[in-house]
Amino acid sequence: APAVKRWPLAVDQVRYAGEWVVAVIAETRALAEDAAEQIDITYEPLDFVTDPEEAFKGDSPPVHGDHGSNVMLHRNFTWGDVEEDFANADHTLSCRVRWGRSSTVPLETFGVIARWDAGKSVMEIWASIQMPKYADQIARALRLPASSICVHYDVDVGGSYGVKRGLKQTVLVAELSRRLGQPISFIEDRLQNMSGGDAHGPDRIFDLSLAFQNNGRIDSIKIRALDNLGAYSGRGPFQLGKPVGAIVGPYKIGSAAYEAISVTTNMTPQEAVRGFGQGPTNYAIEHGMDRVAEKLGLDPLEIRRINFIAESEFPYLIPSGTTYDSGNYHGMLEKLMTAAGGWENMLAKRDQLRAEGLLAGVGLATCLEPSGGNSSFEPLLNPKNDTTTWMEACQLQVDALGGIIATISTTSSGQGHESLTAIVVGEVLELDPQKVRVARATSTTAHASNSPVGSRMAIMLGGAAKNAALKIRDKLIEIAAHNLKIDRGETRWRDGGAESTREPGKRMEWDELVHICHRNAHRLPPGVEPGLSVVHTEQVPTGGALPDEKGRVQMYPCHSFEAHLVLIKMDPYICRPEIIDYYLGHDCGVVINPDVVRGMTLGGVAHGIGAALMECFEVDDNGQLQTVTFADYPMPSAHEVPTVNIVKQITPSPLTSFGQKGSGESGYLGSAAALSNAVNDALRPLNVLIEQLPMRMSHISDIVAGSR
Repeated sequence: APAVKRWPLAVDQVRYAGEWVVAVIAETRALAEDAAEQIDITYEPLDFVTDPEEAFKGDSPPVHGDHGSNVMLHRNFTWGDVEEDFANADHTLSCRVRWGRSSTVPLETFGVIARWDAGKSVMEIWASIQMPKYADQIARALRLPASSICVHYDVDVGGSYGVKRGLKQTVLVAELSRRLGQPISFIEDRLQNMSGGDAHGPDRIFDLSLAFQNNGRIDSIKIRALDNLGAYSGRGPFQLGKPVGAIVGPYKIGSAAYEAISVTTNMTPQEAVRGFGQGPTNYAIEHGMDRVAEKLGLDPLEIRRINFIAESEFPYLIPSGTTYDSGNYHGMLEKLMTAAGGWENMLAKRDQLRAEGLLAGVGLATCLEPSGGNSSFEPLLNPKNDTTTWMEACQLQVDALGGIIATISTTSSGQGHESLTAIVVGEVLELDPQKVRVARATSTTAHASNSPVGSRMAIMLGGAAKNAALKIRDKLIEIAAHNLKIDRGETRWRDGGAESTREPGKRMEWDELVHICHRNAHRLPPGVEPGLSVVHTEQVPTGGALPDEKGRVQMYPCHSFEAHLVLIKMDPYICRPEIIDYYLGHDCGVVINPDVVRGMTLGGVAHGIGAALMECFEVDDNGQLQTVTFADYPMPSAHEVPTVNIVKQITPSPLTSFGQKGSGESGYLGSAAALSNAVNDALRPLNVLIEQLPMRMSHISDIVAGSR
């Protein structure tokens, strides 16, 4: 969208209520706030649009007049014989669902410090960021070479899940530091964060159609997704690209059509909330699955069993061009049902609650978590973009005393990168992970990285760390073979040292090998450099290709699987959903750090509960944001988040270093769909249906009252 520019402060026109207009610099925040109150701004009212359907029309008020329309993206994709499959189906079904605009709501809002060193021409930046190419974009905006931007990556972000982009905040603070010759700091208060920060997520309307047979087999799917970007496009349109890689979910659906539309409106812009658009798409698909089951008189469990891809069919190519790496969906579902005492047991619990006069329902949702991170959705949605790699690097240095320093090139927002890296290096070198110290580079010393997004770090950083450790190990094996005077092919690594496979007792330990590298050049094999330092840059498994002429492309390399089973109850008048039982089947391949995976998954479930039942940014008829404090934006607390019974399964990926898949977005991607299906099951005896999120209790109670 070349005609759509985004500025740190509004220029000429304010495009949404909450857009930043003036920056005030002072010694303290309190003084700056007092000064800001003295500023008087005269605004001229303009026509505006907040509804995405209206924004899509050609005669809607333009958010960016120079662009000519509010449409930032409109692409149609057809994979397979969609129309023929619909014509030959026994049944078709269409519905419209809406995913409400919510957020990750990190405990800590975005903060940044910038310090300009005029003597060195270096801009130092400390920021709570989570995004790729941050330093590059700041350099471009400030018209500085990238070597002049020094971003410190050893900053604990304090939670993010995608929303901490921080570009306008950083450009503003850095430019002020350059002009004033002073370090400048800024941290959003909650009002600034919620109304004008990088907080809002997708706001999406789905029109879904399914073609299916009498036996329950689904042959084809059509999805039209209309996304409300807010006032600026940013990365927002790309959130309609990631779902292409799992457009049929875990189901064997032979053809698919996808219409992706992104429009600007006079609302706060959206950013890359957890899952990058996959969660809303999963919700739409899973709602459709339950609708098909109801129409055919099947239960939600059976419709999924009928349509799952079988374990024997992997690797499995879906219509949009992505190959799913591995899976055992039927097996995971059976494990989940066993843990819950069986499907009939859940229905019996539901029916007992109904007999007590309550509304009660059972919800099931199954979905995929595409993981490993890739850039394929960029050239798919923007043919001018030819990016085909999203690499990640790890540097290993062994000091003269045998200590290992692993340097990684990205920030962290709680994903446990230090533990991941140390465990992997320790596993390969067969040393105690405590021997591995993990450090973070700055952007001026970093190797290639694309940050912790897209559930990619276990796969990409894990792979980079493993292969870097293998390079260290291979060098030490070569040195040992040379000194032991044995053949390289007869030397193996075992228990942190190298030894002969034929002659017991011929062995060299870690410390001696390291000593040779640093101090005994005369004991090195010919052509081997002294020292012990390597870098490995990992390419995305299956990456490197552009989309073909039909828009088919391999999106993410790995595909984790989730199955959510929920029992809820509601008072028939108050209609506040209360979760009684929550079972979650989770398969993310080989788990490197179980504590991290469990924490990610539980947090994701809580996040999904908020999106399903509580959280939504809303504007009034004048375009004013109504949800600017936590009094207006309710979130789940410990009272609303139940005990989650996690059922584990391990289906290794054939593509990764240990068989691992991603889990950073786990829990969230299916929880909202399961809760939606549970609420609708509870309302089914009343012949009412809710097809939008969040399902707030006030909304549910109004619908229930209306049904009477």
